[in-house]
Amino acid sequence: MTARVLIIAGSDSGGGAGIQADIKAVTMLGGHAMTAITAITAQNTLGVQGVHPVPTTMVLQQIDSVASDIGVDAVKIGMIGSAETAAAVAERLSRPDLAQAALVFDPVMIATSGSVLADTATIDAFRALLDRAMVATPNLPELEALGGEDAVLAHGCSLLVKGGHAEGETVIDRLLETGEGEVARWEAPRIDTPHSHGTGCTLASAIATGLAQGMPLEPAIARARDFVRLSLHDAPGLGQGHGPMGQQYVRNDGLFTGPALNQVTLPANDYAVSVAFYKQMGLTQIVDSPDNGYARFEAANGVTLSIHVGDGAAGGVTAYLESGALDAWVAYLARRGVRFDQMPKDEEWGWREARLADPAGNRLCLYQAAEYRRYPPWRI
Repeated sequence: MTARVLIIAGSDSGGGAGIQADIKAVTMLGGHAMTAITAITAQNTLGVQGVHPVPTTMVLQQIDSVASDIGVDAVKIGMIGSAETAAAVAERLSRPDLAQAALVFDPVMIATSGSVLADTATIDAFRALLDRAMVATPNLPELEALGGEDAVLAHGCSLLVKGGHAEGETVIDRLLETGEGEVARWEAPRIDTPHSHGTGCTLASAIATGLAQGMPLEPAIARARDFVRLSLHDAPGLGQGHGPMGQQYVRNDGLFTGPALNQVTLPANDYAVSVAFYKQMGLTQIVDSPDNGYARFEAANGVTLSIHVGDGAAGGVTAYLESGALDAWVAYLARRGVRFDQMPKDEEWGWREARLADPAGNRLCLYQAAEYRRYPPWRI
């Protein structure tokens, strides 16, 4: 059954954050997005020019409308609009028909442009939502406004401390649990782009989609982070300020458990001739390594194809099947008698790979690459 995700948040007229970013994330990850809009904003990449809160009764009516008919597997809360709405929504989500839905609370207070989106009374009212949440996803300024890590964990929810606002070339995100402290962390190079409007909204909605699909919290966060990073790489470059991300371009990127046929490597005799041929075919070259005789190309749908000089002597074509849960997939196959030439191994080019052959001797590579398939550090 399609995962049903209810988004309770504000509308962004510029399409970069808020409800618009949420719908894109849920849809691209295979969920069904439903909305209860808490505020209408006039905003673009330069800032927020106006905010019109939706009356609390109308917010609740939107929630009741979709919950009574379609049903809800997970809820994502972003911009809440007012203290009255925060309290009313917390009470409504505690009723039996919604009490079992996983709740991801992204306590939106300040837009990427710096505009304030929550007053002191509303921030104080966030406590009731934290009591109901499975996980809260504040950025560092929002976490400080909530009183810090201990104050949030005191509500009994998990806490994802996002490191995007910290200094340094490495972004560190940490998952904390009440009574246990840090239980997981993720580190990745910072993506240098001004087009990061909607990162928090997108991350929280992506996590909610994973939870609605039955994923445990940690892998749901890991997949959501990959989705956000790919969306940053794919940003279309719109606007004069903090532009929107490119959620609509994230596809065929191993965000599901797979298998997905996502990469084929073909043998080549003449590097330059083969590169010219595939460019002429309309593919976009993304890796150029003539010294190694290797080039990779990207098709319009996101699938990649490589050529490798000398591969013919080793057996010809290698087909690559991608999975977002490589180790679990390989373990499942191995228990059922599938023999591997190489068990999952981290390779120097950033992929994790397992290798085997089919009954006819054709080479297969099962792999997990996330952003490194289309966006390796050496992408041209």
